[in-house]
Amino acid sequence: MRIREIDVTPVAFRDPPLLNAAGVHEPWALRTIVEVVTDEGLTGLGETYGDLDHLVRVRAAAEALIGHDVYGHNAMYATVAGLVGADVVTDLHGLTGTSSRAKTVDRIFSPFEVACLDIRGKAVGRPVVDLLGGRVRDAVPYSAYLFYKWAGHPGAAEDGFGAALDPEGVVEQARLLIGRYGFRSIKLKGGVFPPEQEVEAIRALREAFPGHPLRLDPNAVWSVETSIRVGRELDGVLEYLEDPTEGIEGMARVAAEVPMPLATNMCVVTPEHLPEAVRRDAIGVLLTDHHYWGGLVRSAHIATLCETFGIELSMHSNSHLGISLAAMTHLAAATPAVTHACDTHTPWQDGQDVVAPGALRFTDGAVPVPDGPGLGVELDRDALAVMNEHYEKCGVRSRDDTTYMRTVDPSFSTRRPRW
Repeated sequence: MRIREIDVTPVAFRDPPLLNAAGVHEPWALRTIVEVVTDEGLTGLGETYGDLDHLVRVRAAAEALIGHDVYGHNAMYATVAGLVGADVVTDLHGLTGTSSRAKTVDRIFSPFEVACLDIRGKAVGRPVVDLLGGRVRDAVPYSAYLFYKWAGHPGAAEDGFGAALDPEGVVEQARLLIGRYGFRSIKLKGGVFPPEQEVEAIRALREAFPGHPLRLDPNAVWSVETSIRVGRELDGVLEYLEDPTEGIEGMARVAAEVPMPLATNMCVVTPEHLPEAVRRDAIGVLLTDHHYWGGLVRSAHIATLCETFGIELSMHSNSHLGISLAAMTHLAAATPAVTHACDTHTPWQDGQDVVAPGALRFTDGAVPVPDGPGLGVELDRDALAVMNEHYEKCGVRSRDDTTYMRTVDPSFSTRRPRW
């Protein structure tokens, strides 16, 4: 089967004011939906970032991949790599680690690979999980992903989630998400307030949810010394501490002094980072992300490497829609080394999606693998059209948490370490 056409559609959907080390989420989140159509009439879906620099290159790749065999994974990857050349796409928010040419190739290639796997599954009547080696679990656990947040965007009404700016607000947010979705583990996005305040929030969560594993992610804004102090203070409280400080060297220094494993989606973001991380024993958990690790197959290869060296796996999340959730679920369901609940932003999308309802659902905090062939989800074309119209009208073209924050707090700083 060969690729006959590829449609690339940018979309925007409403996002709450979620605070993080880079600033705050804007009112609109951006994604790009990829539809690959074969000469036999089968269509596959992929989803990726929506920032303009990335979108331009995805559109160029879509043109270059016309005529390729949907089974030609290596040939398609080589075509994308040749198209990228020496270009490097950089995120403005900086929350997914350093940028590089290799990472740029991987993130552009990923949605096409996912779409082709969707097609291949449909062609043989099997779910994508079977193409990745078969399921080791029937449902994939996800965590309650908590954020400090304002009650609403400046000048707008309070949203349905309310404010969370202190331990009491964080606990109430956890109660809301766990009540709706049944999550059995909890992650708090930190790096917003001084560490002492975030430690207080973690302790409040431990008291309110004594049986839930807890994680804290300050997105590398702490010094090595602060990271060690907080890590020791939270001995016996955290499942793992995620990216407390910058870089493999800094993480290794912290890992040697704290009792819990360190996790990352910032200091190890391409295969070339793994040897040094392993040599320095810098991380205990890698948060994979098929969006910038080159798709599902390449992510499965990374999982095997991590298992070889005793590194456990979870899964990183950015603001995403249902195509991504389906792909994440198939990958995690086929990956034995995923031993921690995965992250997801799905609750924050509050029902907004481009996939038809019914295929994806949360049961006791886990998403059952969709039953249908391929990814098991279908595009809701009316929803796609509405979100594309939002994109055309919203005025946002690249995610920029820092600039948006500075419209509220002109003194906001992104210096590292901040504490």
